[in-house]
Amino acid sequence: MAEATRTARTAGPGLLTEADADKLRGLTRMKALATGLLVFVAVVYALATWAEHAGAGAWAGYVAAAAEAGMVGALADWFAVTALFRRPLGLPIPHTAIIPTKKDQLGQSLGDFVGENFLSEDVVRHKLRSVGLGARVGAWLSRPETAERVTAELATALRGGLTVLRDADVQAVLAEAITRRARAQEISPALGRLLEKTVADGGHRRFVDLMCAQAAEWLGKHRDAVLAAVEGGAPGWTPRFVDRRVGDRVHRELLRFATEMRDAPDHPARAALDRFLTDFAAKLKDDEETRARVERLKTDVIGRPEVQELIASAWGALRSMIVTAADDERSALRRRASEAVLTLGARLSSDERLRDKLDGWAADAAVHVVSGYRAEITSLITDTVASWDARTTSRKIELHIGRDLQFIRLNGTVIGSLAGLVIHAVTAAVGG
Repeated sequence: MAEATRTARTAGPGLLTEADADKLRGLTRMKALATGLLVFVAVVYALATWAEHAGAGAWAGYVAAAAEAGMVGALADWFAVTALFRRPLGLPIPHTAIIPTKKDQLGQSLGDFVGENFLSEDVVRHKLRSVGLGARVGAWLSRPETAERVTAELATALRGGLTVLRDADVQAVLAEAITRRARAQEISPALGRLLEKTVADGGHRRFVDLMCAQAAEWLGKHRDAVLAAVEGGAPGWTPRFVDRRVGDRVHRELLRFATEMRDAPDHPARAALDRFLTDFAAKLKDDEETRARVERLKTDVIGRPEVQELIASAWGALRSMIVTAADDERSALRRRASEAVLTLGARLSSDERLRDKLDGWAADAAVHVVSGYRAEITSLITDTVASWDARTTSRKIELHIGRDLQFIRLNGTVIGSLAGLVIHAVTAAVGG
């Protein structure tokens, strides 16, 4: 046993594994059994022949014939089995040592066989269709524990991906992509449609109410600012008290106007503002000059460093939010992901059309890979076999199938003995 293991580790240029060592021990036992049976029938033949010559009776002839035919069968099968892996007795007999001499051809034939019979489009498509991938995936995803596991794995993968990414690179790509998209997309017509719909629905009125309230409040608190503005814009030759009286009148009128506009929803100024916004929305959509001005303003705003910094910094906030949500098993992101997995599993389980689509996609993807890379896949077999030296190849194959081949020797001995016995009996009967 130790000798077999030692032989397995040193036989051939390539080292054999411990599993090969176990196969070698089994092969050695079977070889010993087959050889022992050959020796046994040889001894029986010798004794039966001696007994026949010594006048032991007709039975000795039958035994001798059976033993002789058994030896012939055993030797013939020994030759056949041995000729697969080496030259019997080292003699240069033609068409022996088939595996070592035909190693590369055998590898190529094996690769072609696998490619034609296992990697053909029809076989792959039929096999994947018969598996029922959609139904199996649906049943698997429908289990809550599976949904939790899939969600956990996705969260781990997401965290790993975000960890690998460099923030500076992502920020640069994100800022460049958003900027390029914003510059390429004209926003004026969209703004015009949005403004038009907002005015039509009255959605702008709350904003107008807020602005009127703020204006009235500001004017009530900043009378001196209005007076100073009027006095600052007055001619230098006007008396000071006149400037103040004018400023006071201006302030009162402005405050009255803002207060009335704030308190009266049907104020004429509000209607005028509605008309102005409607006209402006139409210009945003149709007026070339207005659209060009809006585009120039958009470009100027996007190009400002503050805006670019804001766009870039958005990645940091988004990344932090995603990582935090992925780490928290009770986060809304994890819950929704788990619910999505369960929903997908339920749909696959109940929707036959969806299952058929998934099976079709899987079959198409597999066929695409097999059709496009069949040569590369089969080359794994042919190149691996070609990389082995002849002795190692022969030894490995013998270790995997040699034990079963020894049964051919055993069967040949037994069948040969029975055939020899029958032939001798028939000959004796005809001759008698």
